[in-house]
Amino acid sequence: MIRADLHIHSNCSDGSDTIQILADKVSHSNLNIVALTDHDTTDGLHEFEQLLDKRIKFIKGIELTCLAGDIKCHILGYNINPECNELKVLIAKGKILRRQKLDTRIKYLKDVWNIELTQNELDWLYSRNSVVKTHLANILVNRGLAESNVPAMKKYLDDCKTGNTRFDGQEAINAIKSAGGIVVWAHPLGGEGEEHISESLLLERLEKMKSYGIDGLECHYSRYNETEVKFLVKTAKEHNLYISGGSDYHGTNKNIPLGRLNTLDIEIGAENLTILNKVLA
Repeated sequence: MIRADLHIHSNCSDGSDTIQILADKVSHSNLNIVALTDHDTTDGLHEFEQLLDKRIKFIKGIELTCLAGDIKCHILGYNINPECNELKVLIAKGKILRRQKLDTRIKYLKDVWNIELTQNELDWLYSRNSVVKTHLANILVNRGLAESNVPAMKKYLDDCKTGNTRFDGQEAINAIKSAGGIVVWAHPLGGEGEEHISESLLLERLEKMKSYGIDGLECHYSRYNETEVKFLVKTAKEHNLYISGGSDYHGTNKNIPLGRLNTLDIEIGAENLTILNKVLA
């Protein structure tokens, strides 16, 4: 069986693994095809490709945090050209938005919880290419304020109002397509720690997302059960959308193994991911 994982993260965004460690893990896994899809950055793509076992097919990817109309969503881009100017401009804009969100959260921790970060902690946060809530949560865990990053985020950060610091959905999709990429709606029923939406709401949102120009759905996902996967596969086929799949691996920042594409850990052959017919053509 040919195996693929089209949704993994390194510490260039909010994963725990360095590019070297992640490339080693993937190279020694049973995966045959992999995509690196760090949040709002392409910084690790070149190094990862150089370090990865050449027998593994590599797809250059990205995951953009978006607001498409009134829909909060994550958009995956596959087969992107990292040197595309429009994509570079969007990523540069994203760094400013993330810095604004980080500063708001740092102030919130101080004002509401009387938690003031040290200069070393601040220096580490500001050195990140794509800093997210998980990075702050890890600091809180290291201080012994929570057992893991998920409860740390829920207790100390989820109530912090940061305003809209997401990319405009149309802008993000246009940038991916300008970079030659294929656009996939990531975990459309809900991602890590989110309550999964109903089938009827998914179908309602899908019409809007199609109008923005998505090409596919992430149907096979580590947090989706058999019923959810079957529904998404059926929906993708009915709407002539590519079928994609990924674990959303983040190293120790999430308890998801590489290559897991559903809650039952049933292996999914790459032939079931129709997006590969386009991406690897």
